[in-house]
Amino acid sequence: MERIPVSSSNISAIGYDASTETLEVEFTNNTVYEYTGVPQVVYEQFMNASSHGSYFNHEISRNYPYNKIG
Repeated sequence: MERIPVSSSNISAIGYDASTETLEVEFTNNTVYEYTGVPQVVYEQFMNASSHGSYFNHEISRNYPYNKIG
């Protein structure tokens, strides 16, 4: 999955596959987590958020199943 670099103190890039509703978040410490069941609207709001870290913490991190993939 292609990840798009973002400007954030703890997130370095974000990827999304709409066909599987899978979100990938690459952190600045080089770990990558995959979140499943994430609607496209949530991805779009995440990408457009003024603070990617705050949006992630409030809307994604505890609300969707995840696996560490890297």
